[in-house]
This record gives sequence, structure tokens and C-alpha cells, in this order.
Amino acid sequence: MSKRHLCILGSTGSIGCSTLDVVRLHPDKFNVVSLAANASVDIIFKQCIEFKPQQVVLVSSEHAEQLSQKLKAAEVSSITVLSGNQALIAIAQCQSVDTVMAAIVGASGLLPTLAAVNAGKRVLLANKEALVMSGAIFMAAVEASGAQLLPIDSEHNAIFQCLPSQQQDKIGECQLIDNGISKILLTGSGGPFRTRPIETLAAVTPLEACNHPNWDMGRKISVDSATMMNKGLEFIEAKWLFNVEAEDIQVVLHPQSTIHSMVQYKDGSVIAQMGNPDMRTPIAHALSFPERIESGVAPLDFFNTPSFEFQAIDFVRYPNLKLAIDACKQGQAACTALNAANEIAVAAFLDEKINFTDIFKINETSVNKFVSQQVDNINEVMTLDKQVRVFAQALLVEFMPIQAVQQKGNN
Repeated sequence: MSKRHLCILGSTGSIGCSTLDVVRLHPDKFNVVSLAANASVDIIFKQCIEFKPQQVVLVSSEHAEQLSQKLKAAEVSSITVLSGNQALIAIAQCQSVDTVMAAIVGASGLLPTLAAVNAGKRVLLANKEALVMSGAIFMAAVEASGAQLLPIDSEHNAIFQCLPSQQQDKIGECQLIDNGISKILLTGSGGPFRTRPIETLAAVTPLEACNHPNWDMGRKISVDSATMMNKGLEFIEAKWLFNVEAEDIQVVLHPQSTIHSMVQYKDGSVIAQMGNPDMRTPIAHALSFPERIESGVAPLDFFNTPSFEFQAIDFVRYPNLKLAIDACKQGQAACTALNAANEIAVAAFLDEKINFTDIFKINETSVNKFVSQQVDNINEVMTLDKQVRVFAQALLVEFMPIQAVQQKGNN
């Protein structure tokens, strides 16, 4: 394959660091043109020294100045340091970039990811929230621009690998159900609380929620995995990526996280993608597609792999997953509202302001409030996102312990 020129949005996060791990193995195949992060100055400084990008973006000007000073002290003058959201959009559209890793977590990744799509880039989509928030609007932009969209989430990458090549070439356009496929089977581990007594879930701590049994992930996605909201967001993402209806997707509990997802065909065949739970595998696949390269991940050892288990979903234990599936059926406003409320609720839980089980209550109340709002373009998506965040933020007070409310008032 010809050398690919990369922009990595979210380079200091879990996906970004794993991407650079793969790139490090193949200096002849990849050139890092630009990096972007929120605030991790020390990490991105080390990345700059190693990968020597042309441009680096940090969201705040303060952090950008800190990085500039560190680079100056290291006598590195070849890197341009920028700041702000417009700079994120600019590097995603840059002509010297052909491949964009969209790994900014949450709603803040939508506009730069969409900018990469509109510029016709090869977009490696790790930011599922971008597609959850904007659905048909996002996919219409992919079709109009001719951008190539490749999924990074392990489940969607697995589904992609299980599809015929002609359908891989038309992701989001062709009707899978009309082309021999009867169902998408989306697997999920159930997170760290799969067997914990339901009546004790309110007492879950952020440390416990972030301790996933199989995957090494960032804090926000770890909490989403614990509530199975992550699987709910993936459910919505799968609808748009593979152009199917909610009824064509089934979530299957698979505690071992070895089978990453499956595709069921009309003739009774089921094709599954398997491997050790390591994000470098789907990242390497998407970086090099349609070729294959080393990822640094050990192959699956069938003789020392635990037996596979499959279970039905208990929606009493995982109400956030049911809420997301319902939102997928209700329409774009429900999905946009769900994502915004969940980001506020998870952040509050991680700050120990609300209980683990309050995340669902805030999400449900927010979706019910905004489900009927009209969302027809990206400006309306962003407006709704802001409205829901304000609403959910105000809602937190109802669930915060009295001491936290008093402290907030004093501040």
C-alpha cells in the first residue's frame, strides 16, 4: 500500500495512543502529519518528539502555549502549535492529510469529524457519539463527499469484517437485509457488574465502574460499559453504519469479549470475528484496509481460551441499554438528547456528585423532555445538544447529596 498521511484527533486518549502504537511498528507505511488533544501537554509533547508532526492542536490557548514553551526548550522549531475548535477543523481538512483518526471522545468530536468527512478523507471512526448525535445527517455527508468511512469500535469493525467486500465498499448505502443478511449480532461483555446484586448498584464507586474485566479504556467509556450505555450507543451507531433498522440488530451478552460481533445470513450461516480484546487489532485493520498489517496483538490461543458464553440481556440490570434501543426507534432527537444527557450524567458520577444508578434517571428524564424536538440539520443538532446539557446539568441538583449541593452553592 502507498504511504498514508495521518491526522489523529484525540492522540493522547486510549484510542489515540493505541493508534500511535500501531504506527510505530510501520514507519514506512504511515506519516503523522498532525496531532490533536484536549489538555494532556506532557503526553502530546512526547508524541511530538517521537513522531514529529507538522501541526499540533490543543483546545485551550493556555495548554497550547505550555506545549510551545516545552518544544522551544527542547529546540524543536518545525512543529506549528495551534489552539481552538477551528484549528481542530482545519487540521481535519488539511490537504496534506488523507486519513483522519476520529478519536475525540463525546460530542466535541462531531464537528472536526464531520469536517474530515466533508473534505472527502478516509475517516477512521472511533467517535461513536458523532454518528449517534447526527445519524442520517452524518451519513448523507459521507455519501455526498465520497469520504471512506471505516469503523474502529471493535464491534462495528468486527461486523464490517464479516460483510462481503461489495458491501464493505458501500458502507451505509446498501441494504444489508436485501443482500442475504438477516441480522447483526452485537456482542457485549456486560461490564464489571454483570453478576453484582442489582440492589447494590447504587453504591458503585467510580473506581469500581472504571475497572473493566476485559478492556483497557478511558474513564468515560468505562462507565458507559458498566451501565451498558456504550452498547446502546453502539446499537445506534450500527443502525446508521450498516443501514439497518433497530429490529435487525440483536445484542448478545458475551462475557469473554473474544467474539467481537457476528453477522447472521439468510441461509443460516453466522460469521463471527474473533480475537484478543485489544483495540490495536481494529485500528490496524482500518489503518491498512484493504491490506493487513501487524498490530502488535498476540493471536488468539484457542487451547488456553475460556469457553464461550452467550446470554440474553437483562434490561432490569441494564436500563440504559433499553433506553438507547428505544431512542434508536424514536428518532434523531431522542438519540441526540440521550448522548448529551449521558455525557453530563457520567461526568457527574465520575466527580462523585451522583450515584451510579442516577445516570439512568437523568438520561431517561432528558430524553422524555426533548424526544419530539425537530432535528433536520447540523445546526439544529448542536442547538439541541446544548439545550439538553443545560437541562441535565440543572437536573443533577435533584440527585446530588445535600453536602454537594451546599458546596456548589458556596462556590
